[in-house]
Amino acid sequence: MRVIRIVIAIVCAVLLSQCGGVKSNTAKSKEKREYAPGTRTMKRSLDNIYAVRTRAEYESMVTHYWDDFDFKAEKDVVAYDTVDIVYALSDYVTVIPPQHADSLLRTLIRRASESREVLNFFATISEMVLHDPNSPMRNDEYYIPILEEIIASPLLDEYDRIAPMYDLEIARKNRIGHTAGDFTYTLNNGKQGRLHNIEADYTLIMFSNPGCPMCREIMDEITASPLLNEMHERGNIEILSVYPDEDITAWRDYHSEMPKGWIVSYDKGMVITNERLYNLNAIPSLYLLDSQKRVLVKDGTNVAYIEDVISYLEAQE
Repeated sequence: MRVIRIVIAIVCAVLLSQCGGVKSNTAKSKEKREYAPGTRTMKRSLDNIYAVRTRAEYESMVTHYWDDFDFKAEKDVVAYDTVDIVYALSDYVTVIPPQHADSLLRTLIRRASESREVLNFFATISEMVLHDPNSPMRNDEYYIPILEEIIASPLLDEYDRIAPMYDLEIARKNRIGHTAGDFTYTLNNGKQGRLHNIEADYTLIMFSNPGCPMCREIMDEITASPLLNEMHERGNIEILSVYPDEDITAWRDYHSEMPKGWIVSYDKGMVITNERLYNLNAIPSLYLLDSQKRVLVKDGTNVAYIEDVISYLEAQE
């Protein structure tokens, strides 16, 4: 539990340091928000939840955030503009800190359990915000309590629970603060190694595909990072690139374009995918591990955030 508390502290500290950027991006997104004519939107408890400064303001905001949503709407829930509620949940999970997320998100789903229609609506919205591969808010730690509450709802039958139970099984793998799942990787020369045998203060895993534009973009960000380059040269961090798919010819053709000094590998037999060792619905996917192979960053794409996590940890020593 101590490791998990430490990681929560890291996340909170990093988010606080980045809050200026979050406010700016959110302000820009609000200017572009357009809703379908005739649909119902939800009034927020504050016009600008990112302007909260005191504990009292925060507690008031989270207590009343969903007051304008009619959880007793039943079939009339379809009148709500889906885009608006997606934004509402996105803003909400942005401002609630990790140590409060579990209780607040469980409370939200319990309130939504007034009827099957409203519960289905919030299950869909939650999946879009916290689980969709293309969502910038994708976050298993926030999605897990939602899934657990949905599965526990008496409104669902055994068949209805199959999909959320599958999602929950995947979300529980490689959780923040827990030991990452071990696997065997294969190099271009046929030699093999295991993740847990890599010796370094940090291990950065990058699951990627050859020719993937976003993979190239993130790769360039990593190689351009002064912090990561310096640590890599000192041997403090190892960078493991893993190709998880089956077209090994395409991977070999792209091999020469990979950065020098990285461990460039593929998953022979697609074991990681077939045994669902990691959630690879979205590629690229970054995992930052500590020296004990505990997960510090899960399924990320933000290189700056990885730098911030490492900088925070290094400053504590």
